[in-house]
Amino acid sequence: MHLNYDMMVEAEDLQSLKTIALLGGCSGPIWLSSQSLGDELGISPQTASRRLIALERQRFIVRSMKPDGQHVAVTREGEQQLKREYTDYIRIFNPKRRQFILTGTVISGLGEGRYYMSIPHYKEQFSRCLGFEPFPGTLNIRLDPASIQVREEIEHIEWFEVPGFVADERTFGDAKALPCRIRGYECAIVEPSRTHYLTDIVEVIAGLELRKTLNLNDNDTIEVEINHD
Repeated sequence: MHLNYDMMVEAEDLQSLKTIALLGGCSGPIWLSSQSLGDELGISPQTASRRLIALERQRFIVRSMKPDGQHVAVTREGEQQLKREYTDYIRIFNPKRRQFILTGTVISGLGEGRYYMSIPHYKEQFSRCLGFEPFPGTLNIRLDPASIQVREEIEHIEWFEVPGFVADERTFGDAKALPCRIRGYECAIVEPSRTHYLTDIVEVIAGLELRKTLNLNDNDTIEVEINHD
């Protein structure tokens, strides 16, 4: 899988996307002609038209024609691109604090998270390092393609390590946890410590049942916020 999504975006396209967002395009469709976008950017209407076509091709915007002219809206993919740019600026101006955003859709798990979070050793260790007692279950999230690269980046920051153990002649492996937040609630991403194969799915634990508390269903979009000092 090709992961370097940022390399696909030209600086001029990113500037145009930011301008559309500042004009209100993240809140819904806005009236926007090539002439008006060109005036905002200081470029010709023809060049502005090419920028809009490029953004639409990359699925960062959607366009529609109405009786009063062209309307443009920033898509979820476009918002994610802007959020990655925002994260980069945080790294530049506040290098001691980094923010990562993972976006994806809620999916059903196989019940493994509930089993492991009910094991006393794991439960106690996670409680100690995270500051909350995990609800016996995990929220499973399938990441959007644009978040796969972010997933790779967070693997290189510091996680809490939970050592494995042996019980009833069975070996339980090491695990690790990374604190995060979902809609203001303290959570943590969990995964085996020694995994070498990242997938597009993350599992999140919290001190409460996230699905019920946040009224989440399969295919709902969710954001996971990670702040790292």
